[in-house]
Amino acid sequence: MFRAALACLALLALPVQAQEPVAPGDLVSIEVLPGWQTGRGTVMAGLRLRLAPGWKTYWRAPGEAGIPPQFFWTGSDNLRAAGFHWPVPEVFETSGLRSIGYHDEVVIPLELTPADASAPVHLAGEVDLGVCDDICVPVSLDFAADLDVGDRRDPALVAALVDQPATAAEAGVTGVACTFAPEAQGMRVTAVLDLPRAGADEVVVIEAGDAGLWVSPAQSVRAGGRLTASAMVVPTGNAPVALDRARMRLTVIGDGRAVDIRGCPAGG
Repeated sequence: MFRAALACLALLALPVQAQEPVAPGDLVSIEVLPGWQTGRGTVMAGLRLRLAPGWKTYWRAPGEAGIPPQFFWTGSDNLRAAGFHWPVPEVFETSGLRSIGYHDEVVIPLELTPADASAPVHLAGEVDLGVCDDICVPVSLDFAADLDVGDRRDPALVAALVDQPATAAEAGVTGVACTFAPEAQGMRVTAVLDLPRAGADEVVVIEAGDAGLWVSPAQSVRAGGRLTASAMVVPTGNAPVALDRARMRLTVIGDGRAVDIRGCPAGG
């Protein structure tokens, strides 16, 4: 599914003139950044992606012209669960299509839950990425490292954690209300957010919290301290749309900052 979708995207992005063959290893590299043990008993680590000049890769919700990264932990040892702390992404406009991601370099912090907190974690696996410039190229990168945690905190990993979107409380969100209206192809979600402006050009991303549901790019409008965003939620199969409002996620991306809102409570 990943490779088929990315191949279609590559064809859409391909310019008219012929392109020189590109070696994926020349476009992006990966490095594991060992971290430290948190007060919760988890292990903080990170994956650093370095991209060739002019190339970009994508955020977890990549927009209408991107492909989300997929992570596989095959080969890891003493790993029960892995969570992500995504840094604030950028919004790119290409041929009238919006994508969301990173260029040059990104460090993605990982919070790892070991099966045995007294034993070290061996992190190993693979990530499938789409990397794009004038064309898009599918890349699979292997990674592996023994995470011997210590007192030293990698500055790049610390900076990526600091660069996370603000929580609703930190950003001064005072109200979130969502309405849901059935339509022929799925369901329309309209979110009304009371929060300070995040920047001159705000983009709202609505995530359903369910891999079986596709969410269209949100259209948004601001009036004073209120931001209203609307998007279609469409099932990828034949099942009806069943939204869990508590699992939904709304991200408001501004100029170098973002707000992460968890949950989409019903409103009138």
